[in-house]
Amino acid sequence: MEPFFDPSQTQESHVYKDKAIENWVRGDDTSSLIQQIISLQQLNQNDARKRLANQLEISKVNEDYEFVLDVDVKKKNGRPLFQTHEKTIHAAEWLTTNFKRTDIVLLQIDGIRARKEASVYTRLSHHDNIVRTFGFVLDGSRHHFQNSIMLLQEYASLGSLYELLQERSIHFDEKILLAIFLQIIDAMIYLTLNNVVHGDLACRNILVFHFDATNPKNTLVKLSDFGFSQYNQFDSFTPDFAQPTSNVIPTRYAAPEIFLSNNATNAYSEKSGTYSMGVLMWKAYSRGTIPWSNISNDQDVIQHVINGNVLSRPSNCSEQYWVIILQAWSLLPSNRPTFEQLKQLLINQTELGGISFVFKLKCSIS
Repeated sequence: MEPFFDPSQTQESHVYKDKAIENWVRGDDTSSLIQQIISLQQLNQNDARKRLANQLEISKVNEDYEFVLDVDVKKKNGRPLFQTHEKTIHAAEWLTTNFKRTDIVLLQIDGIRARKEASVYTRLSHHDNIVRTFGFVLDGSRHHFQNSIMLLQEYASLGSLYELLQERSIHFDEKILLAIFLQIIDAMIYLTLNNVVHGDLACRNILVFHFDATNPKNTLVKLSDFGFSQYNQFDSFTPDFAQPTSNVIPTRYAAPEIFLSNNATNAYSEKSGTYSMGVLMWKAYSRGTIPWSNISNDQDVIQHVINGNVLSRPSNCSEQYWVIILQAWSLLPSNRPTFEQLKQLLINQTELGGISFVFKLKCSIS
């Protein structure tokens, strides 16, 4: 039997040598010993091993650089399209000619979760309704910043769904909204199959690439912003990977169990996602109205949600779809549909109403 060099022991008393940890860091997060997900958080290790794992992860990202700033792509002049403390989006353009001339942006992510958020983008970039990430971009001027990552992504010229809903000149027929909902749900099914919880499903995080107010088949939206996302049963090398990018819960979209849990991030699940999907649907029907806009204090909103109160039905929401939204808002997660079930509920009603959608659906595991 091969001896264990530099063994590390988990809380379940399984022993792993450093080579196994290295293999896990490099992409195999399943223990060859017990065929279960292993977590660095559960390893009884010293600081040196944690630094080793972190360095290995950094080197793995460094190996993945596919583009170089000012060689393959460059930032366009002007102010960023979007900017927060931890995220900046710049309009960009190709400098090389061997790529299709897709409109692009540069997404710069800063902070302790930068590498993990970036890995979610790159891992889940192969679905029609998730924003496409072309790869990592090496920025020589910032290469020494350990917690800074730059990604090259496709550009949504129509902005977010929230912005589109603000355009009062556009009429949103219910069948158009349903087409949008089904595309978002399909993206969420894909995340679920890949053991990822988004954590911040909202209209502002849905990008619009094509929109046709008369034909739902010509409308295309994509899910973005994985800053709050986390892997189910999968921890990071950094102690607070499961924590959102900031300690802010999207209160007016969040499910009641998020507020009731001592550790909110542990309460996020597919079912908390379907609750948020219900709020997103309500907001789309309501043309971007803030949920619980009649209540200014977020603590009062939290109490309403915990008590099982729900938003009022928008006048343009048909009864059969309102019933489905109410199911998504069930107080108990076990009473809510999964995303797959939610999709089928909507499809069943669209078929009864004679509405037909044709999408290229991708719901396989990446």
